[in-house]
Amino acid sequence: MGDPDLLEVLAEEGEKVNKHIDYSFQMSEQSLSSRETSFLINEETMFQKNQQSKDSIFFRDGIRQIDFVLSYVDDVKKDAELKAERRKEFETNLRKTGLELEIEDKRDSEDGRTYFVKIHAPWEVLVTYAEVLGIKMPIKESDIPRPKHTPISYVLGPVRLPLSVKYPHPEYFTAQFSRHRQELFLIEDQATFFPSSSRNRIVYYILSRCPFGIEDGKKRFGIERLLNSNTYSSAYPLHDGQYWKPSEPPNPTNERYTLHQNWARFSYFYKEQPLDLIKNYYGEKIGIYFVFLGFYTEMLFFAAVVGLACFIYGLLSMEHNTSSTEICDPEIGGQMIMCPLCDQVCDYWRLNSTCLASKFSHLFDNESTVFFAIFMGIWVTLFLEFWKQRQARLEYEWDLVDFEEEQQQLQLRPEFEAMCKHRKLNAVTKEMEPYMPLYTRIPWYFLSGATVTLWMSLVVTSMVAVIVYRLSVFATFASFMESDASLKQVKSFLTPQITTSLTGSCLNFIVILILNFFYEKISAWITKMEIPRTYQEYESSLTLKMFLFQFVNFYSSCFYVAFFKGKFVGYPGKYTYLFNEWRSEECDPGGCLIELTTQLTIIMTGKQIFGNIKEAIYPLALNWWRRRKARTNSEKLYSRWEQDHDLESFGPLGLFYEYLETVTQFGFVTLFVASFPLAPLLALINNIVEIRVDAWKLTTQYRRTVASKAHSIGVWQDILYGMAVLSVATNAFIVAFTSDIIPRLVYYYAYSTNATQPMTGYVNNSLSVFLIADFPNHTAPSEKRDFITCSMLCF
Repeated sequence: MGDPDLLEVLAEEGEKVNKHIDYSFQMSEQSLSSRETSFLINEETMFQKNQQSKDSIFFRDGIRQIDFVLSYVDDVKKDAELKAERRKEFETNLRKTGLELEIEDKRDSEDGRTYFVKIHAPWEVLVTYAEVLGIKMPIKESDIPRPKHTPISYVLGPVRLPLSVKYPHPEYFTAQFSRHRQELFLIEDQATFFPSSSRNRIVYYILSRCPFGIEDGKKRFGIERLLNSNTYSSAYPLHDGQYWKPSEPPNPTNERYTLHQNWARFSYFYKEQPLDLIKNYYGEKIGIYFVFLGFYTEMLFFAAVVGLACFIYGLLSMEHNTSSTEICDPEIGGQMIMCPLCDQVCDYWRLNSTCLASKFSHLFDNESTVFFAIFMGIWVTLFLEFWKQRQARLEYEWDLVDFEEEQQQLQLRPEFEAMCKHRKLNAVTKEMEPYMPLYTRIPWYFLSGATVTLWMSLVVTSMVAVIVYRLSVFATFASFMESDASLKQVKSFLTPQITTSLTGSCLNFIVILILNFFYEKISAWITKMEIPRTYQEYESSLTLKMFLFQFVNFYSSCFYVAFFKGKFVGYPGKYTYLFNEWRSEECDPGGCLIELTTQLTIIMTGKQIFGNIKEAIYPLALNWWRRRKARTNSEKLYSRWEQDHDLESFGPLGLFYEYLETVTQFGFVTLFVASFPLAPLLALINNIVEIRVDAWKLTTQYRRTVASKAHSIGVWQDILYGMAVLSVATNAFIVAFTSDIIPRLVYYYAYSTNATQPMTGYVNNSLSVFLIADFPNHTAPSEKRDFITCSMLCF
């Protein structure tokens, strides 16, 4: 449908519809304004409206189903006449395509301000565009039996849904619809042949390509442009009915109620998802997201069990760890005097002051660390391979095998068609298509690349700022805790390093959220300016920008702690300094792994809690406030379209952010999991809640989304593969350079002399001796002590 003479094409299709539909009323009102038209309609049918149910999804005649709703508010600004003219032209052209419109006057709305334009697609329009879009419809009921229950299925009985919910409709053999071969399809009732998801998809396709005038010599078209200019305030399909009660005749079966009862309730967290019903109601694109999220959650269960077992092993072996025992022993660790951790204000300290921290470090840095890192490398490979298999089976079950060709040929973005001044012959189809030369896009590509680079640089700068914060306040914490006698009781746990690490991680998390908020807005704007050709290109471009930024934003601090912190400290008498002022950060005496665990826990847990609260509370609060403002005339009929109008809009990028959140979590689970075996368990708990939160908000708090098709998770799959490969390398490096397991193995096999307790003496072997007399004056503590021998960790 990329024809530049779109209006003529739509008019031609409208002429076919004219044979079956009487346009006398619609054509007579073309000379009237929208306000005058709505007034006449309401005057003629007021008695019918008063008898209409507030849950009705039909026109006033009770026969024609409402497939889409547009709303607008009187605008008193200087461009009010221009907007009214655009609406009049747009609605006239919609009628020319064969769509039927019914307008509700603002005087009948709850707030007394909003007009509602209800749209119905008659049979001729549906069959015409079903063929254009290549929608597949049933030709014969399938005689292939569904999979039978296996013995294990009876064990999983409590998690199963009733068959009437799991399989709401029979299976059919399908074919692309042809209006000239209608006799081949199973058309029992024209009113119900096309499901509501297909109907709203067809109407939105028309809305997105319908012109509303010519401005500045360019043809303007598409509902999105009208929404952006506030000509219309919203455009949405209707939900089937209330989510808390089933529909009453003559309304069709309320699938929204069924979804709420069997999917969107938190008490059903252990139940499987009604995937076919989700697909039928919201479309394949949203359906495949929940398939992926459910499959990912199932696979996390195995990783969570193994990770929990490794954590329990560390917990049980903590008291018997030879290294911790030596550090805590007053005769061993208590006799080891360590070098100051900062210049001048920090004093010497004894190694046994880190007793509790060394025990806590053993929870995550023990013999099971290597095993779990290897296991997760195998797990991530199996996860991606099994998902490929699940996705292939899903393509067959949902009849999406040849969808990619349709996507490439039909789904041009209206914005691309509007901006194209050139046309080019397609070498394959031999048809003229919109074409945009590369030279017109190059400036925007440069701007896009520069913007992404700038914001990633801001992330790195903010990370350096947090490092400077930790360095600058470390000495303050150290001197304060040393001088305050009341804090000496807890100093064994609240060491200056742990204190600055905790506060620095929290500060870093806050900076991450702030930068992420602003970057989301900028990246969406930049992507639009690139004028992608198809929706697939648009989403791929936005995904790349957002993921690159999110990767640097969320993981840069973890990479720093894992691979850089404590590696360039120097040694007493010749320390390295940041900006020639602050001494480089050292790791905790227990190692940097425990700091990596702390950083990972705060960012991962904080992001998940913040995300779930935002997803649940934000739409709930907005909807409450919107309904509170709207319901000023309680005596008016609070109709189905008004109820949905007061809900929050999911938006075209709503699903994009859901994928981004899941993939970011996948990175936390895989990239640094060797340092935190409980990460899969936290992700599992979060995803169990996430599935129900997403289901609840889609079913109860958001308007119904326009159904759209997808045969896979798209570019996210390539991103997952890239992260899987990177995770194998990062976990190997964590075990090799960040964990203490390699030095222990070297001591065990090369230096140990005690056959009964091979690790005896490891702590002393890992330290080196330094004479404090060799300290330069600017690094030694300000209060000089007598000559003593100082032990220091050897990095």
